[in-house]
Amino acid sequence: MPQPVKQILVADDDPDLRDILRSVLEPAGFAVTEAEDGARTLDAVRRRPPDLLILDYVMPQVTGPEVCRQLKQDILLRHVPIIMLTGKTELQDKVDGIDAGADDYLIKPFEPAELLARVRMVLRRTSADLEANPLTRLPGNVSIQRELERRIASGEAYAVCYLDLDRFKAFNDHYGFKRGDEVIQRTAEILLKAVNAHGTPGDFVGHIGGDDFIAMTAKDRADALCEVIIQAFDAMAPQLYDAEDRARGHLLHTDRKGQQVKVPLLSISIAVVTNEGGQVTHPGQIAKIGAELKAYAKQFDRSVYVKERRAG
Repeated sequence: MPQPVKQILVADDDPDLRDILRSVLEPAGFAVTEAEDGARTLDAVRRRPPDLLILDYVMPQVTGPEVCRQLKQDILLRHVPIIMLTGKTELQDKVDGIDAGADDYLIKPFEPAELLARVRMVLRRTSADLEANPLTRLPGNVSIQRELERRIASGEAYAVCYLDLDRFKAFNDHYGFKRGDEVIQRTAEILLKAVNAHGTPGDFVGHIGGDDFIAMTAKDRADALCEVIIQAFDAMAPQLYDAEDRARGHLLHTDRKGQQVKVPLLSISIAVVTNEGGQVTHPGQIAKIGAELKAYAKQFDRSVYVKERRAG
C-alpha cells in the first residue's frame, strides 16, 4: 500500500524563496502549500496541520519564533515538526529558534541536497518519537511510557486518567468497523479539545490502543477535565447510532450464541490516579491502580470517573 504524500507548509514572506523551496520539495515527492506571514501560517496550520512546517525566522505580523511558541503550546498542534530558516551569520537567531521549539534549523542560502536531507531526517525522527496511532494520530505506548517516567521523575503533583469506552465491542460488531473507527476518532477529538481548553500547557493525551486512551494533567485539573470529557462524550455518542436505536435507548444486538440482547448506549469510564499521598517509582504501579479503578468504574451503567489518591 503506497504511503500518503507528506504535506509541507512553507512559510516565508519572500516569494522567490518560496518558489525555490517548492522547486526542490515537489520533485522529491512532497506536497507543498505556502504562507507569506506569521498570522497566515498559524491559520493554515490550525486549519490543516501539515506533516512539516518550514518557517522563516523573520516574518511579518507574527515572528517565526512566536509562531513556534504558539504551536508548541497547543496540544492539538505541538507534534507538528518545524525547521527554522535563519540568516547565514545570525547565531542568536538559531539559538532563539531552537529555544522557541523548532526541531531543526537551516541556514540561508542552502543547498537543495541539504534541505532534502534535513526534511527527511526531521520527518523520520518525528515519526519515531511520536509513534502515533494510525487512526487517531495520538502518541502510542512508547511515548506514553516515556511521559509517565518523566512525570514520576519530576516529583510534581499530577493525575493520570485512563479512559475506556463501555460496550464498544457490541457497537463495533453491530455497525461494523467503519462506524467503530468513527467512535474512536470522535473520542480522540473530545479528549484533545477538553485538555486544550481545560488542562495545562504541559498536558498529554495518548492512545493505548483500541478504545483505551490516557490523559495526563495537573492534579488540580483532573476533576474538571473528567467532567467536561463525560459531558461531551455523552452528548456525542447517541448521534453515532441509527435513529431507531437512538430513540429506543439501546441496541438489539445478536450475540455469539445467537441470542438477541439489549445493549445500552456507549458510555465512558475514567480511572484517575494521582501521586498524592504516596511515592510512585514505576509506571507499572500507576497502570495497576488504574486497571483496578477502571474495573470498578465499569460496574456503573453510565459514564463515570473514579479517583484513587493512594499511589505506591
